[in-house]
Amino acid sequence: MAENTKFEWDEADFAHTKKGAKAQEPEGVRLQKVLAQAGVASRRHAEDLIRAGRVKVDGLIVREMGMRVDPENAVIHVDGNRVGFSESQVYLALNKEPGMLSTMSDDLGRPHIGQLVRDRTERLFHVGRLDGDSEGLILLTNDGDLAHRLTHPSYGVSKTYMAEVPGPIPRDLSRKLLKGIQLEDGPVKVDSIEIVDQHNGRAVLELVIHEGRNHIVRRMLDEVGHPVSRLVRTKIGDVQLGHQRPGTIRKLNPVEIGLLYRAVGL
Repeated sequence: MAENTKFEWDEADFAHTKKGAKAQEPEGVRLQKVLAQAGVASRRHAEDLIRAGRVKVDGLIVREMGMRVDPENAVIHVDGNRVGFSESQVYLALNKEPGMLSTMSDDLGRPHIGQLVRDRTERLFHVGRLDGDSEGLILLTNDGDLAHRLTHPSYGVSKTYMAEVPGPIPRDLSRKLLKGIQLEDGPVKVDSIEIVDQHNGRAVLELVIHEGRNHIVRRMLDEVGHPVSRLVRTKIGDVQLGHQRPGTIRKLNPVEIGLLYRAVGL
């Protein structure tokens, strides 16, 4: 009688174990769902991208449906562009107003960009300092690796500026800045320069430069006799300020995040 009781208990326990195993959810999230949730494409289009071999996970091309990934840790590329999926990572674009410091805090109580994100719990890094009088695009993120690479001179990420200066602009100015000039802390040159507007003794120049030294655009133009009266950074890499209002912050979209990753080889 005792043996029968034991046998019945063992069978019931085994059945319970099998039921629990069957109910256990597979780990990870289906790749096409992750792509759709990140805004890369609709789920159906994401499946087409996978079948076409345009999606890589951790460096390997994926062509079959049903693969599950960890969105927080998987490194996923679509057409060579890395796409960020981690909900814990933050990527923001700020249009800094003049008179605001490019710091996350200030002991003297002066206006600074940290005040604009004081309600956020993440520790954010600012990418691309601007002096107090300058305005325009600054990136904010808690992705330390990306922030480091964007600011490190070895990666040569370009920055685009609009500078208002006294005119008229001499013909040889572009050639001079493209060739390079000597400052007290070393030579500097622009990647490109264009005269956008020129009238009433003022001119607006668009300059692309990958330098990151303090006040480099102002010092460079001052050296050639065209001191800057207004300076706006309009792009970092391929991320644009666009029509974003001064003093506002917006989230970067997946395409913009991917462009930043590509710019620094991630």
